[in-house]
Parts: sequence; structure tokens; C-alpha cells
Amino acid sequence: MKRSMFLLLLSLSGSLLAQSTRAPEIPYRSVPGFLKLPPDVYLGEVAGVAVNSKGHVYVFSRGNTTGPAYGAAAAQLLEFDADGKFLREIGHNLYAWSFAHSVKIDKDDNIWVADKGSDMVIKFDPEGHVTMVFGRKQEASDEGTEPLKHPKPPLPPVDGLFRQVTDMAWDPAGNTYISDGYINSRIAKVDKNGNWIKSWGEPGNGPGQFNTPHSIAVDANGSVYVADRGNRRIQVFDGEGKFLRQIVIDVPFDPNARAAIGNRPHLPPTGDQTAAPGAPWAICITPPPNQILYSSDGYPGRIYKLRLDGIVLGVLGESGKQLKQFGWIHQIACPSPDELFIAELLNWRVQKLILEPTH
Repeated sequence: MKRSMFLLLLSLSGSLLAQSTRAPEIPYRSVPGFLKLPPDVYLGEVAGVAVNSKGHVYVFSRGNTTGPAYGAAAAQLLEFDADGKFLREIGHNLYAWSFAHSVKIDKDDNIWVADKGSDMVIKFDPEGHVTMVFGRKQEASDEGTEPLKHPKPPLPPVDGLFRQVTDMAWDPAGNTYISDGYINSRIAKVDKNGNWIKSWGEPGNGPGQFNTPHSIAVDANGSVYVADRGNRRIQVFDGEGKFLRQIVIDVPFDPNARAAIGNRPHLPPTGDQTAAPGAPWAICITPPPNQILYSSDGYPGRIYKLRLDGIVLGVLGESGKQLKQFGWIHQIACPSPDELFIAELLNWRVQKLILEPTH
């Protein structure tokens, strides 16, 4: 009875955090030809993008592919300067490279990547040397090595190991929070020295449960924001995993809007809500003091600008292949409220967006 009442209150509070009125369109432009690739370097699906303190842009792509459609090495990490000029490849033929998922830069300009295929998180120093590794990929010599299965009920998670890990973020004390991910459906916490502290979460749709925690961010106060994509919500926790609130993005949209690929989803969705409007694929929080939360969905392919309490301030974008259109935004870098870098899977690119002031 108590749990039912709690879920009812949660639903009501969630509706208060949702934006149910039309949000203003944010005017913006996309910088044409921003990334300058060498003639012999190509991007694949761009899973991740991040920006360091110098404005250098890091692109984690499913390029450099070798092998069959399944089991290929599909991960390559590239660095560009602030003007988009190619500088270097980091981690060429790295042991962890399997299937790129996200890249982030911490406050000391260390470079972190999450590789969904190898179930590993790797930390590089600014020079590109590996300084810490988390998780462990399957052994090539093991006869049991095969695609990870999704048994129901799921196998219990194991401390220090991931199953299709997705993203990472840091609090002001230097603790790392890792979203783990497609199978374990939990958040892991490790300290600044790499020691495993705890984890929380499990598959489900209740408070503190997840259906693909796909992206993660931490605000200046240490609150942890998790893009619970399959449940169409952003859950917010304190640094110990205590549930604080949820954010549901509910902005009117054109029901005839094109899908980036495939048929338009049947709405309202039942079960998994990955393709539903407002379902968060990628989230990003701008630096302090006045922090803004950005979130993107796969359909109708929009980016939402929010206050940290969940109030939607504006919306931009649509699905498509031209500049200012998007094909499955997989990661957002937001070094300032008016400058965004967008990693797209379907269009194999990074767009640099400049948002214009709204009055």
C-alpha cells in the first residue's frame, strides 16, 4: 500500500516537473564544415563528442571498422582544435576498442571513454596515455565469448564489471558515476582513485529503476542526472543514490513529423519508450554558475533546453540530413549555454550549433 501511494505521489510530482505547454522555438545556426578531416580519415556513426578547457573537440566514432557486421572493431577517438582542424588520433588499435558509445572530459582535461562493445571505461591523461581502466572485456580465447544475453530475470551485477556500459560523469569531489547500461541498468560510483564505492539501480520503471540508463550528468551541487531513456524520463539522485525527483519532457509536437529512419513510432507507446517524444537519448549540463540542462530525443529529433528543475525553456531542431537537422543525437557537449556540439549516429557527423538569444 505504501509503495502504491509513493508511486502515485511520484507520478503527480513528475507531472509537475513536466512541461505541458508549448515551448518557444530557439533560433540557432549550424557552422558548416566545422570538422576538417584529413583525406584518408573518415567518421562512422558518431557516438560521442566532448570539449576540453582549450576548446579542443574530441570525437568518438564507430569508424576505423574492421571485420564483419557483427564483431567488428568499431571505435576510433579523434582530437580536433577549437577551429575544427584535425590534430591526432588517440588510442590507435587500443585493446578496449570495440563499439564506441561516449566520450567525456573531466575538470583536469583527462579524456574518458565508454565502450559498449568491450564493457570498459578508459581514462586517458591529456597527452593520450592510458591511466586507468574500468571493467574487463571478454577473453578472445574463451569458448564462451559471445554476444551478451539479456536473460529475464537478469543475472545479478558484479562489482567492477559492466554489461554494455554507456556513459560517465563526475561530482565536485572527483567521484565518477558510470551508467551501466543496457543490461545491468544501474549506476556505479567510484572514487577519485578508481576504487569501487557502490552501485544502485536495477531493471524496471519504478523510482531508482532503469530501462537503459543511456547518458549521465552531474550538476555543481553533486546531484546526478540519469537519462532513463526507455522509461522516457530523467531521474535525479544525490551522490549516494537517493532518489530526489524525475523530469518528464512533454512538449507538443507535429504528429506528422518525419522519423530520422524507419516508420514513425506508434504513439502513445507501450512498454519501452525509447522512440517516444521527449525520451532522453543524451543529456548535458553547462558549467556553473547558471547551469542549463540540455536533452535530446530520437523522435521527432529535437533538443530541449531546461532549467535544472525540469522547466523547459525552449526547443530546437528536427529529424533530417541537412544542417540544423539531426539523425539520432547520441551525445551533446555543452561548454556554454549558447554553444552545443552534437554527435549524430545516422548522419556520421558532428554539428557545432550556435544558439541565438531569445527575448
